[in-house]
Amino acid sequence: MTCEIIHTDDAPAAIGTYSQAVKIGNTAYLSGQIPLDPKTMTLTNATIEDEIHQVFKNLQAVAVACGGGLKDIAKLNIFLTDLGHFAKVNEIMSQYFVQPFPARAAIGVAALPRGSRIEADAVVVLE
Repeated sequence: MTCEIIHTDDAPAAIGTYSQAVKIGNTAYLSGQIPLDPKTMTLTNATIEDEIHQVFKNLQAVAVACGGGLKDIAKLNIFLTDLGHFAKVNEIMSQYFVQPFPARAAIGVAALPRGSRIEADAVVVLE
């Protein structure tokens, strides 16, 4: 199978040695997205709500570039520096996802790139 590197200007450019996504067959592996504004490459972090919304917008942009959307996410990993924000993530996630929801993990971490409070990556399965 061939490996296709996915890039879109609608999501933040990679800030390290990785691709926004890699598509192999009908599966795309989306790299972690932090709440960077794709136009300014600055952190959108006035509130945790701002960060959560931006992360889902960034994931959506990469999923679309892969040929799908958030509805095609089979597995979602969410990393939080404060698991106290878990309920807020659920509340905001319901604005972006509909049932059936993807499989998901929420993981507490000590720190994330650029001081963000949330990061998410995903696996997209396309029809």
